[in-house]
Amino acid sequence: MTMESTSTDRPATPAGAPALQARNSAAYWTATGVSRGHEVIRRRGFVAVDGDERAGQRILIQEPDLAPGEVAELSELVRRSAGPVTVEDPFGSTDLSRLGLRTWQMPIMLRLPGPVEAPALDVTRVRRPEDLRAAERVVIEGFDLDGFEPYRPGELFPEALIEQPGVDVFIASVDGVTAGAGVSVVADGVASHYWIATSPAFRSRGVGRAVMLGALAHVTDFPATLTASRLGRPLYESLGYTVTSPSTWWATPSGTA
Repeated sequence: MTMESTSTDRPATPAGAPALQARNSAAYWTATGVSRGHEVIRRRGFVAVDGDERAGQRILIQEPDLAPGEVAELSELVRRSAGPVTVEDPFGSTDLSRLGLRTWQMPIMLRLPGPVEAPALDVTRVRRPEDLRAAERVVIEGFDLDGFEPYRPGELFPEALIEQPGVDVFIASVDGVTAGAGVSVVADGVASHYWIATSPAFRSRGVGRAVMLGALAHVTDFPATLTASRLGRPLYESLGYTVTSPSTWWATPSGTA
């Protein structure tokens, strides 16, 4: 990790997990937006990354009590977005139903600091452009990110991303072939993980577990949060994560989680 450990004013407890996840998500998407050259809008209650017609717009709600003016500005950002919109609300307290967005919930999970076992596969922290491209392809395929097809190298994971403080990309290999990938972020003394994906050709072979173990090995001194899909939750529970609360997501039909 390239970011120094710092203390956070939010406790690493189940009650504090939504705020920890909110801050980390904002750190990750800000780093992504800066790496892509997209505008980053910071307010007390939310952070927005205003991308193009393919990357779309990502909005990270940061507080459970958005002021009316903040809700109005957020709503206007959604309406004028050039591409798909995804809004992440770890607090589940902001009603965006009037914007015509689809909505769903996923659990926020918390893992306290502690050791992990060694991964069964070869897991590498990405440093070479060719490995970053391989990670990018795995994530696009694993998450069915149709908005990034046809493929344009560096669009999802710009090379500048792995130079951002606290951001690392990991790949897992099977017989020398990149089979899985994921992103790990440390910000304000808290770790989190994004885009944990397995190539369709390597599913059900422990690849996702290997990626997580390889990434966690670098952050065992930090509390860690993440937002889990239904399919991913059992894996994370087996790694010591526990569910704390639901996170509410809003998106246009073509938005990505």
